[in-house]
Amino acid sequence: MVSLRLLALLSSVALLLVGAVPAPAQSPLRIGASLSLTGTYAKPGLYGREGYALCQKHLNESGGVLGRPIELAIYDDRSDPQTGVRLYEKLITEDRVDAVLGPYSSAITEAVANVTEKYKKLLIAPLGSAGSIWEKGRRYLIMMVSPAEVYLEGLMDMAARNGLKSVAVIYEDTLFPKTSVKGAMASARKRGLDIVFLEAYPKAQIDFAGLLTKIRAIRPDVLAAATYFDDVVAITRQMKELDVNVKMFGTTVGGDLPEYYKALGRTGEYVYGASQWEPSLTYPGAREFAVAYEAEFNRIPSYHAAATYAACILLGEAINHTGTLEPDRLREYLFKLQTVTPFGGFDVDERGYQIGHRMVTIQWQDGRQVVVWPDDVAAGKIRFPTPPWSQR
Repeated sequence: MVSLRLLALLSSVALLLVGAVPAPAQSPLRIGASLSLTGTYAKPGLYGREGYALCQKHLNESGGVLGRPIELAIYDDRSDPQTGVRLYEKLITEDRVDAVLGPYSSAITEAVANVTEKYKKLLIAPLGSAGSIWEKGRRYLIMMVSPAEVYLEGLMDMAARNGLKSVAVIYEDTLFPKTSVKGAMASARKRGLDIVFLEAYPKAQIDFAGLLTKIRAIRPDVLAAATYFDDVVAITRQMKELDVNVKMFGTTVGGDLPEYYKALGRTGEYVYGASQWEPSLTYPGAREFAVAYEAEFNRIPSYHAAATYAACILLGEAINHTGTLEPDRLREYLFKLQTVTPFGGFDVDERGYQIGHRMVTIQWQDGRQVVVWPDDVAAGKIRFPTPPWSQR
């Protein structure tokens, strides 16, 4: 059932907290996290930090948590799992934070979850999606997003529905991309699509000419890239340089960020991106969140910001509802909760694995991220097929 306290909190956010209560004069309730503020994952990591910051502002304007103002302690894990481990150890044992929230990426979530389990700290993971993380019997870990396995489902579904037959897949050889590829292959086969090329590349690779030359020779209908922002920008740019033409090109992470089009301009047209959330979606409080975020940070939020914002709101709600920071009580409350946040559906199974959230697929059309899948939330139709580079 939807929590009445959560709905009340979201309503206050929707009203932008007019007439809000001043922060109470009590010691702050400290919440710690690491995020990728530099390194490979910095683009989404910075959005994640802003989502946490906006949640802090809104919670404090509405009276804080347990009558105490929220104070965030956020460190830069430099996009490195082992740095993340050291930082969560520091947050819990040296800084002695009252609660923690999750980092960006599946790889870092996987690593730091061992720390939070050791110290029995509940960890809502807003940006960790690899399903394997939830298959290890961890008790205090909660997923916010749809799993990595479904990131490319929209691309495969639209390809099959438009009569395409062959798919090439490239991916970074790290946890999230590898998990995404497993799901993409299952989705492709289910729809009768033929995987004609599959190859991994190492993290931090910047030259994709060799991979793309192979793909050009095979001439697949679809190219799917399971990877991150810097790689997707480089791959798209080199596709144009090498005249690699496909009818659909889709990405997991990277193609969904506003910075993608800023980096590429019209080279980014027609590209599909997987997204966990978009401002056009009509979840309760989503529009108000997007307006408040843009006013605060002078840019449109990505799904990474919406996810961290919602995770922080949920943690605050759980603490207020139970009246405690005791992890087992918080866990029990959140495991039973079924609700819709500004980020979308929230409902976890007995593992803490998310089953209530839905992904969407966007396509870049005239410089705009247009939701094109699934049909019931689409804001526009796909522009298909992608024309050859020589005709753009």
